[in-house]
Amino acid sequence: MSPDEKLLEQNRAWARQQVQDDPEYFRRLAQLQRPEFLWIGCSDSRVPANQITATLPGEMFVHRNIANLVISTDTNLLSVLEYAVTQLEVKHIIVCGHYGCGGVLAALTNKSFGVLDTWLRHIKDVYRLNEAVLLQTKDEEERHKRLVELVVATQVRNLAKTTVIQRAWKTAGRPHLHGWVYGLENGLLKPVFHFAPGSKLERIYMFDEP
Repeated sequence: MSPDEKLLEQNRAWARQQVQDDPEYFRRLAQLQRPEFLWIGCSDSRVPANQITATLPGEMFVHRNIANLVISTDTNLLSVLEYAVTQLEVKHIIVCGHYGCGGVLAALTNKSFGVLDTWLRHIKDVYRLNEAVLLQTKDEEERHKRLVELVVATQVRNLAKTTVIQRAWKTAGRPHLHGWVYGLENGLLKPVFHFAPGSKLERIYMFDEP
């Protein structure tokens, strides 16, 4: 059996088991999607959103990219954000990074990774703006962990700079914005940043009529 055939067989076994456990499971899922959370996570295969939060299908809307970045020119991310906030009316958005992130590690080098260079530059910018603080940490592993946390916090702030979020804060009093980091070594999520609805940014980023 080829690897792709194995996946299909596992899918069939899973679907059979779901129906045995709950005959209405798929019928119920097909009726409505009303998740409370939008998860913006890393594409890393070791950080599956539903599994590490013990949530079921339908409970979390998910977007993933390299190093869980929120970039103002990424129409993919912005489309997901617009849909999640205005149509699904999510109450919480979680940006989740993870320690040992390959994207963050790559950004710390001077090696070229082709098309990834443009993407990773956003991480390099976070490093540049926080270099003095990061260099105070002498242990290289701890410095990397701190950078992962700073990258996550920066992406939460980037969310708050969008008209989508500012409009929802003004008209609906939601969503809360959370920055979490996942530990591959222990499976635990660590909150590192939070913006409640209506939190203030520097004036230059605030829209009068979002």
